[in-house]
Amino acid sequence: MRAGPGRALTVAAPPLPVRDGLGPDRLRLPVTDPARTILGFLHRAEPGEDWQRHAAAGELVDEHGRPVTEDTGYQPGRFVYFYREPPPEVPVPFPLTVLHRDEGLVVVDKPHFLATIPRGAHIRETVVVRLRRDLGLPDLVPVHRLDRMTAGVLLCTVDPELRGPYQQLFERQRVRKVYEAIAPYRPGLEFPRTVRSRIRKRHGELTAVEEPGEANSETWIELVERRGALARYRLHPRTGRTHQLRLHLNSLGAPIVGDNFYPRLRRRAPDDFSDPLRLLARTVEFDDPRTGRRRRFDSGLTLGF
Repeated sequence: MRAGPGRALTVAAPPLPVRDGLGPDRLRLPVTDPARTILGFLHRAEPGEDWQRHAAAGELVDEHGRPVTEDTGYQPGRFVYFYREPPPEVPVPFPLTVLHRDEGLVVVDKPHFLATIPRGAHIRETVVVRLRRDLGLPDLVPVHRLDRMTAGVLLCTVDPELRGPYQQLFERQRVRKVYEAIAPYRPGLEFPRTVRSRIRKRHGELTAVEEPGEANSETWIELVERRGALARYRLHPRTGRTHQLRLHLNSLGAPIVGDNFYPRLRRRAPDDFSDPLRLLARTVEFDDPRTGRRRRFDSGLTLGF
């Protein structure tokens, strides 16, 4: 169902609850398949999964929450839900600090190297799974994203009814965001300055590119201090394109220290936490959609030279 103007889209909750911070996986049954039963199809489609164990534990259900057994008939086009054990991950050895918590909102200081949401190789070592597990909040979700390599202030809702109003603040650019970065000092450049460019990020590619055409991104940049060949910059993004701050500083000849994407892609071992991206979401400020009151949250982290 599509949401009306100003209203969030309501998505039905999965028929299995969040467990240890993780929601269930789901698998769609093809419309055309000769299988007689759901288990018959699953054994053939994913033979490496222990479907008998899932079924015996009552942890394999259809989209209505009904347990799937040996005799459950095939349901073309429908979904089945189950818990999939993620592969082992290298623990991120940095704390996730709660800056604020109330009945609707949790604000945290995200460390470098910790992904925001489960995806790809990062499942348990994410903000969402850690907070759901440690705070006992199964409905917690972020209302915006921070790149895995970026640290700083991140907002999450704990009530599904509040998710839409907070997300709309970011979508409608009604949030003041301030970042800090450590990057090379460029003596020939004057600050403050505004950088605008057209940024394109293709699905499946790690990096974004700047290309000719009408600008779709804008950042106001201040020089805060200089220490030798490096400087601390304050960044005010007026749009929210993927990797916007990295690209805009790189376009000035000042790539952020520790950046493994720009100006060139650098592979990093999964257990290498020695050289973080020196980019920090310092401040998030907005008018609270629940109360109308101005709210501001500041990171307690620092970027060293």
